[in-house]
Amino acid sequence: MKAIAIMSTFESFEFVFMLHLMSEIFGQTEKLCQALQRGDQDIVNAMSFVSLTKDRLQKLRDHGWERFLEMVTSFCAKNEIDVVDMNDLYIPRGRSKRFFAKVPNLHRFRVEMFLSVIDLQLQELNNRFDEKNMELLICMSCLNPINSFEAFDTQKWLRLAEFYPKEFPCNDMTTLRHELQYFYDDMKKEARFGGVNDINELSMMLVETKKHHSYKLVYLLIILVLILPVATASVERVFTSMTYVKNKLRNSMGDQLLNDSLVTFLERDLFVQVSDDDVLKCFQSMKTRRMLL
Repeated sequence: MKAIAIMSTFESFEFVFMLHLMSEIFGQTEKLCQALQRGDQDIVNAMSFVSLTKDRLQKLRDHGWERFLEMVTSFCAKNEIDVVDMNDLYIPRGRSKRFFAKVPNLHRFRVEMFLSVIDLQLQELNNRFDEKNMELLICMSCLNPINSFEAFDTQKWLRLAEFYPKEFPCNDMTTLRHELQYFYDDMKKEARFGGVNDINELSMMLVETKKHHSYKLVYLLIILVLILPVATASVERVFTSMTYVKNKLRNSMGDQLLNDSLVTFLERDLFVQVSDDDVLKCFQSMKTRRMLL
């Protein structure tokens, strides 16, 4: 009976509709997902994909309903699946009617499903990539040292520094501007920086050549850019891991124990290299105990 019920669900218009809608959404956002996951992706190009994805989803929302519905009904006709009448009242399959408002199929499929899913995608993109975040990421791209600092832009560097007012007060901005000009001329003439391909290599080369002492403000800005994605990813990892560490059995743990447990859980690849004997020795040396462990 369960197999028959599942097969009946798979052959319903609502299931086919949602399947095509997910396929359409994934198709619209595929390029952006690939761009964001590539380690060598240029930030400017990635941000252009964000804008393009927003525009494509907005066009799909405003003008794509008729084409999408035609695609779904054509698929149903080819596979002998009953197509609902959009003027009839919506009847849920396998669920109680009392949980659903009495609305036409057109309202259910177009407003509550088609438009709602697209609006959720647009809202998520706007939350993650608002104008300030996109400006921040674009300004970060000017730090890319590839092709002999081709992307270097003093104004973008200064604008990037404005996002960190505590680290760069107003009186430091003039100093930073002059330091940037010296830095750019120095990097163009210095042969050792010719093979640097990313910001991480640039920071290491600055330390190796002791130039991070000469360009303290520039080096500080580079460090802030390097830790930005790490800090964001770490916060997300911590909140996700808390559901595993602080469960029902550990609900009353204190802040210190929770912090220690999260550190060992998040950095388990590092802690697995620590032997049990080293842990016992460290624990034994913390204070005098009645017996050796």
